[in-house]
Amino acid sequence: MKLLIADDELLTRQGLITSIDWESLGIHQIFQADDGIRALHIARLQQPDIILSDIRMPRLNGIELVEKLSSLLPDTAIIFMSGYSDKEYLKAAIRLNAIDYVEKPLDLEEVKATVEEAVRRRQRILASRQNEDLLSLETASNLALLLTKPYKDNCEKIDSLAGELSLRLVPGCSFVTYIVKLKTDEPMSVLIRELRENLDDFLKNYHLRSFYIRMHAIYHVFHIMGNNALSSAVLSSIDLFLKEQFHPLGLFFISRGEIVTGIAKMHSSYTTAVVAMQSSFFFPAGTLLVSGDMDSLSPTAENTSDIQTENSVFAEALAAKDHDACIQFLKNLCSRYSKNCHLLSNQVKDTYYKLFQLLNDYRLRLKLPSGTPGSGSSESIIEFLESCFTYDELHQALMDCTEALFQQMASYVPEDNVIFLIKDYIAKHYGNDLLSIKDISGHVNLSASYVCTYFKSQTGQTLNQYLTEYRMEKAMELLKDARYQIADISYKVGYTNGNYFSKSFKKFTGLTPSKYREKILEQP
Repeated sequence: MKLLIADDELLTRQGLITSIDWESLGIHQIFQADDGIRALHIARLQQPDIILSDIRMPRLNGIELVEKLSSLLPDTAIIFMSGYSDKEYLKAAIRLNAIDYVEKPLDLEEVKATVEEAVRRRQRILASRQNEDLLSLETASNLALLLTKPYKDNCEKIDSLAGELSLRLVPGCSFVTYIVKLKTDEPMSVLIRELRENLDDFLKNYHLRSFYIRMHAIYHVFHIMGNNALSSAVLSSIDLFLKEQFHPLGLFFISRGEIVTGIAKMHSSYTTAVVAMQSSFFFPAGTLLVSGDMDSLSPTAENTSDIQTENSVFAEALAAKDHDACIQFLKNLCSRYSKNCHLLSNQVKDTYYKLFQLLNDYRLRLKLPSGTPGSGSSESIIEFLESCFTYDELHQALMDCTEALFQQMASYVPEDNVIFLIKDYIAKHYGNDLLSIKDISGHVNLSASYVCTYFKSQTGQTLNQYLTEYRMEKAMELLKDARYQIADISYKVGYTNGNYFSKSFKKFTGLTPSKYREKILEQP
């Protein structure tokens, strides 16, 4: 807690500060003022929990100080230091509900006991205020959730919650819904609460209120309400503010629904925001998608069946090892899908899944190693597709995979067939903690002892060394992504024992997984 000592006598202030163990009382910050005006300035700036003030001070006495602070700091505990002749001042203090006082000359034990009581009272007030705030937040969240549903089905509940929040739902009230989609679904309660408080403070400038609800982990819904019409200038300010607030939290999209009048139409604003957000995948991260403007942003809709038919063109270009034809096909694909508002992301991901599979099948036919995103097993392709936040990210991965394939074809000397099959099997099953040499030898239809001897003679490594090295390299890749916890990475690369994984990783890299991550993330 914060304490402000206001007294024009330096010895009094210093004596109080040095003679009492304030930390033991829960006081961690102490400010001093040598007159009432300075005390008023410090109190406005620092908002102390307790003010220990002399009644008689130059420029502004203690009573006048408290009167000026009554609206700004209504819950701050006031303790007056008074002499015997200050009884008239004390009567005024009682009228201000500042009934705590200690007489001068000061008894330090009395001061300590009075401050202790003030601390307890202040803690009770803060706890009560916190409970009220939590209850209000819960009520507002319940209202926000109901506003995502048709008013006619929930009108009584909505009106009841609005009443609890003292909302003036006049006929001309304007509403608009914003939806923010974050790439991360990690819990960020403290950050989101701070963001909401910042938004509420910002909206007060326009006499607006917001009601928030988090949905499906990654969606953050803000219903904004005002008694007057929402101008384009106000909306532009809100757009920019939300972008600035969410920028530190990672990749995001924002959609804004249509402006409606009357709470009964609130669901319409939410619905149009949802529709706009459905097209977010096809736009660059950070884009604001506004209901009603989407058609002007989108290219002409294309028939997806045409793309499916043209996949054969890509397959033929691969078979002919025609690099230019493959790249031109992908560029045409991008022009059709980028900023498209007529398709769902899953439709497009299905098309790209088939293209990744074409690359993968051709890579296997030529016995080329995997490496780029989407060039592994069907499961790894699906996992990659699901992790893509934007179409640009997805398309760039396909371009990279295609370029990598042609580079491999130009420079790579195919491995012995058995070695290739072994490495490919490991690439697809390294995440299985029960993967064994017996499994690998069974895949290539050879005995375990022969496989071990043959692999060592061809590669210079034992099979176990290669498997460990492969798992460690995959772990190093995953550690670059802060979304994954180290325990999850351990499991993903085939280690159910976290301690054993850490020891193996340190032996391979010289660093523990956590130290390695710190080093990587510190790099610009």
